[in-house]
Amino acid sequence: MAQNKNGGDRGDRGDRSERSDRPAADRSVHLNDRRDPAIRTIANEVARDLDPFLSHGPGGPSGEGDGTGVVAPELSVAHGRGEPVAALDAGESSEMVSPELLAAAGALPARKGGRPLGRGVRGDVWTTYKERVCHLSERLVKAQKPIRILDAIKWTDDVFTALFKNGLKKLPNLGRAYYQKNKLRFDPDDKIKEFASIAAEVEKLLGADDDLGRILLRNCREYQQAVKMLKARGTPDFHKYSRELYGSPKDLFMDGETSLRDLGHQLYEILDALDDGQLGGEYPRTLSAEQCVHLLNRGFEQYFHDHHVHARLGDGVVSDAAAGADYVKVKRGVQFSTRDVEILEVHEGWVHVGTTLNGQYQRIATWLAKGPPCTTSVQEGLAVLMELITFVTLPVRAKKLNNRILAIDKAEDGADLFDIIEFYRTEGYSEPECIVNAQRVFRGGVVKGGAPFTKDISYCKGFVSNYNFLRSCIRFARPELIPFIFVGKVTLEDIPVLYQKWKEGVVDPPKYVPRHFRDLNGLAMWMAYSNFFNRMKLANIQERLKQIILGA
Repeated sequence: MAQNKNGGDRGDRGDRSERSDRPAADRSVHLNDRRDPAIRTIANEVARDLDPFLSHGPGGPSGEGDGTGVVAPELSVAHGRGEPVAALDAGESSEMVSPELLAAAGALPARKGGRPLGRGVRGDVWTTYKERVCHLSERLVKAQKPIRILDAIKWTDDVFTALFKNGLKKLPNLGRAYYQKNKLRFDPDDKIKEFASIAAEVEKLLGADDDLGRILLRNCREYQQAVKMLKARGTPDFHKYSRELYGSPKDLFMDGETSLRDLGHQLYEILDALDDGQLGGEYPRTLSAEQCVHLLNRGFEQYFHDHHVHARLGDGVVSDAAAGADYVKVKRGVQFSTRDVEILEVHEGWVHVGTTLNGQYQRIATWLAKGPPCTTSVQEGLAVLMELITFVTLPVRAKKLNNRILAIDKAEDGADLFDIIEFYRTEGYSEPECIVNAQRVFRGGVVKGGAPFTKDISYCKGFVSNYNFLRSCIRFARPELIPFIFVGKVTLEDIPVLYQKWKEGVVDPPKYVPRHFRDLNGLAMWMAYSNFFNRMKLANIQERLKQIILGA
């Protein structure tokens, strides 16, 4: 049996995998005359009966938003397995008719990105498992589209202006009434019902015990909770839902003993004692935002070699940069170092944009391009892990991420906005940086304390969880699972399921995977030794080495 590049059996997926490697120009329908009325009849039969949810090749175009970046495969009227359609008259030469021409002729509904739209599931026609999953996935993708959590809780410029004017002496009034001015792009109650309807159809078409059905049902619940959180903006209930969705610094890791808060305090002690000047290398922030964009685009061109991913300047970005579907928006007016650019390339580009595109390239599991809150930890943790594996991260960067844990922990314990601003001031941040960092903690929550937005614990929480997942995959001889962490927006629990569904031909493998995860030899050795280190009594070792290092 043929072996795929990750070591698994390809089985009967061979035809599709080989077909996907062909140039996009070769994936079209052979017909002898597209002007003949019979053409439309054949094309409609193909679109309706053979495979409404058409396969794709990795080189297909992709657009922003809901474009899926896929191209229709060859179709065979006789067999539906990818052979060219025979000419209607053997004596006449056939023409190549692209899916775009078929769409123009009214045969296929067009979609941005080149992928024909599915018609959904008809109750009077039997459907395959793939068709049902694709239909449910498309419903979920469409339903979540107007939910934009960060946009719904952002602060307007007048809040920052008032804070500067009053000299940080008066807390802003950011209760429910303030957030209601930033109207949601959907009716919350109707949206909750919509996800309940999708969940009911998942149970009907797949069953609650189906592996992919469970993932879809969980995502429905996640989106419902996210909507409830946004309904509660500016109230203590916002934190209740945030904690359910993203967790808390007080949560325990899988060992059942160590908390994220413990990690925060230990890292604070270690990082605070480091003298950056003794680590070698200085990275002054002398690059303009325009220069950063230029350098990022040069890197993206190499990594996303067959897809136009670009960086561009943007306003209204909370952080220095933010990733979109196939772009990275860089905050105008910010200065960057060369190391900052390297971090942005792997963090925002390789991970966030890369996993989005891998999700968009799915023929069936299209929900993988969209991330409900439960996937945030793996996403942000993977981005931090890539910074470390590529050796581009810096202590100042680690401090920034770790301080988010401490700030959120303090806010949960009752610290208000000014308390968190003071925490950041004593850590050496400028006044504008203090206010922006504190804003990340309290956006959507209660500025008087006790109810923060907890998303920003995801970076360090996800790093630890992902690292342990990699170690466990090597420990239990399942390295083939590791690249699937890039297949889209996933939780760790999803990965074995998605790998199995790839073997069954339902899920497509990730297209954009960093070389460190394509060739797992080095990573496997790292994780193998790391598994042994856990058996050693670190406290005893460090006590012995302390005498050598410090001469004590």
